[in-house]
Amino acid sequence: MDNLISILEEIGIPFAYDHFAEGESPEPPFICFLCPGSDNFAADGWAYFKVDTVHIELYTDEKNPGIESRVEAVLDRRGIFFEKTEVWIESERLYEVLYSFELEVKTNEQ
Repeated sequence: MDNLISILEEIGIPFAYDHFAEGESPEPPFICFLCPGSDNFAADGWAYFKVDTVHIELYTDEKNPGIESRVEAVLDRRGIFFEKTEVWIESERLYEVLYSFELEVKTNEQ
């Protein structure tokens, strides 16, 4: 998780895990991130190589290619292959650009 936090800090946009507390959401742009699953590699009956699925959700009030480029540049520098999708959320009047990727889980032993 420390590696993911350092990636988000490098992007330089306010972020929170899953959501901001009610009334504490900053003005856009902001990021919500989560790790909704894993894709671990098993060997000898245990998770030999652990990999988290990561979602970085970039929220903006207007289409902003410059901020998207900033996110993508950080991911590129870190050697992270990502998939990108976009949706307009009418009820929130926000664009959500979703970056999905996998990230190796580093433990204290590694």
